[in-house]
This record gives sequence, C-alpha cells and structure tokens, in this order.
Amino acid sequence: MYLEIVSPEATLFSGDVNSVTVPGINGEFQMLQNHAPIVSLLQAGKVKVQGNMTIAEEYAAKFTKDQNGNTILEISSGTVELKNNKVIVLAD
Repeated sequence: MYLEIVSPEATLFSGDVNSVTVPGINGEFQMLQNHAPIVSLLQAGKVKVQGNMTIAEEYAAKFTKDQNGNTILEISSGTVELKNNKVIVLAD
C-alpha cells in the first residue's frame, strides 16, 4: 500500500509500505493492504510503519526504529484516511 505522512512543515514520507499502525482516538489500529476505507482522528502516540522506508535526510531525525524494525514517528494529534490502498496521515 502507498503511504504519505504530511506535517504542517512538509511531506515527511511518501512511498510503498507493508502496514501502518496509528493511535486512533478509540485505540491503536493497524491498516494492511486491501483494508476497508476509513477516516479517523488520531491522538498523541506513535505511528508505526512496517516496510522498507527511504526517508529524506532532512526529516530522518523525526523518525526512530523500534526493536521489531518498525519505523516510528511520534505525533501529538492528526487524522488518517485510507482509500484504495493509499494511506494519508496528516500529523501534528
């Protein structure tokens, strides 16, 4: 599936990934290939991305890796939309 992570400053990442886990306001949830369309508000927490991500050097400091090899982005709030295997995370 295709993922775009957009912040007020810039598009932090765009590319193909295997899965995305986000901190929804009713709890954390994961999206995989062919997931049903969804729009949700996000709360403070971690966006976890599984897949081989190439992050632009100027934004690399915003991301970390966990012990499972997932790429992590800490957010304070935001929204997520998934439609036709394209995930857009608008993150604050």
